Amino acid sequence: MTTGLYLFDTSIGRCGMGWSVRGIASVQLPDHSDARLLARLQQRLPGAQIATPPDAVRRAADRTIALLEGAHDGLLDVALDMHGIALFHQRVYARARAIPPGRTITYGELAADIGDPGAARAVGQALGLNPFAPIVPCHRILAAGARSGGFSAPGGVDTKLRMLLAEHAAFGAPGLFD
Repeated sequence: MTTGLYLFDTSIGRCGMGWSVRGIASVQLPDHSDARLLARLQQRLPGAQIATPPDAVRRAADRTIALLEGAHDGLLDVALDMHGIALFHQRVYARARAIPPGRTITYGELAADIGDPGAARAVGQALGLNPFAPIVPCHRILAAGARSGGFSAPGGVDTKLRMLLAEHAAFGAPGLFD
């Protein structure tokens, strides 16, 4: 089977992972039902169905579970299927993946890091479309002044905060989370 979907339980709820021959094509944080979770996974993998995951996918899921329980694993070696992802988004996701667990940066800092210092809003939009959370750790990017910024996953900013707290993230100056 070249594509498939896998649902697994984590400390923040049931997550899902979809794969293709190129790697992990979608990771989704908990939703209100398995049906909605599967529908979100199938946006990147139309027609894919629940299947027994290959070893590499199962290991990636197990490491994601551990990350959400506080393990300091950046998951940098997990292959992602970037087919169809805009080049700007790929640059944003690559930089976000370089942020280690427990650390945060701002949208503006990420924009500057990828050589586009005026693109903080575009960075936020790219992260809002992130199909790989938490392997691409968009929860580690904050608004200026250590404010939460947005979070498009179900549960919104509360989910973002739970993930950051699991990583024992330091937020720097007092902000929304302090």
